[in-house]
Amino acid sequence: MTDIWLINGTVITGSFRQEKACVQVSEGRIEDVISLKRFEQNPCSPDSLVYDVKGAVIAPGLIDTHIHGFAGYGTEDGKPESILAMSEALVQYGVTAFCPTVYTNSEKHMIRALKAIREAMGKEKGARIMGIHMEGPFISPLRTGAQNAGGIQEVDLELMDRLYKAAGGKIVNMTVAPELKGMRKLALYGMKKGIVLQAGHTNAAYENMVEGIQAGILHSTHFFNAMSRLHHRNPGAVGAIMIHPELSCEVIADGEHVHPDLVKLLLRDKPVNKVVLVTDCLKPTEQKEGDLLANGDPVELKNGVFVKEEGTLAGSSLTIIKGLRNLISWRIPEEQAILMASGNPAQIMGFRKKGALIPSYDADITVFDSQYNVLLTMVGGKILKNLIG
Repeated sequence: MTDIWLINGTVITGSFRQEKACVQVSEGRIEDVISLKRFEQNPCSPDSLVYDVKGAVIAPGLIDTHIHGFAGYGTEDGKPESILAMSEALVQYGVTAFCPTVYTNSEKHMIRALKAIREAMGKEKGARIMGIHMEGPFISPLRTGAQNAGGIQEVDLELMDRLYKAAGGKIVNMTVAPELKGMRKLALYGMKKGIVLQAGHTNAAYENMVEGIQAGILHSTHFFNAMSRLHHRNPGAVGAIMIHPELSCEVIADGEHVHPDLVKLLLRDKPVNKVVLVTDCLKPTEQKEGDLLANGDPVELKNGVFVKEEGTLAGSSLTIIKGLRNLISWRIPEEQAILMASGNPAQIMGFRKKGALIPSYDADITVFDSQYNVLLTMVGGKILKNLIG
């Protein structure tokens, strides 16, 4: 394969930032990261492809581990074609890897969605499908949110096993309510299967959250949203997440789901490598035409979020690149924001060789300008979007 060079950019990966830097890609991997001066002193091979990004940011590919749909396609469609269409659309927004998220619903509907995602994996022409995020069905009926209340179940290991087999063992992460009876057995099941369990849609008391941490529930779903509130006598799920540094969390950074100052408060107390930027976006996100439907219900876009006809919040219309822009506009350092959008989800979900621009890592790269316009997206060394020339 011909080597690809992205030169004259600002390389940001983890806490590392290098101005006037160059990234070399060879055979689908990061080969090297060097200074522009060194590149000019030691010219590359004549047959290499060289792209001058003219000062734009060169970052690890963005990773979304909580996303229901995009561009008019969603997991609720129950069709591999919809999942693959999401994959193609997402690269236009800098996303190189994602976990399609299955709503809580009837067993029939969930299995249909799981099988569709499983069938789509390996056939992507865009962002890589890393596995499946199941949002329920073992969640609290008191914190339903936009989930289908009729699909909420008590912990049932036989049902869990049927879901896992329908997914072909491809469930990466799963949202659960730690307070449910039998949750410890489910947590142990998840640990054995390599599933990252997330506390979410939960009315847990603080003690329930601590028990969940002890059982291996070490991540949490859309922090502040659909979870028990902070109280001075019972810190609840919110308090547990802020108190325990080992517990990581998602954040929807659209400025509507969580106030920007609360995100800054979280990052003041929580280690930055424990915070993951997600979109939790719905099927009509960035949809250009047609009826706006989310999980079968008509929705309307208001103030950047989708609401149902009765005014109930249905979910997000955020993209990861917009979330990144928002975080930085809230005076969160750019290096930290990019870490939240790439390195952290890769590390927490166990995605090997992703989330950093380090030699031998997968060449999943996003290039964006100072206005957060995505100029180039590369997945596994293949350029799938290019506005640089």
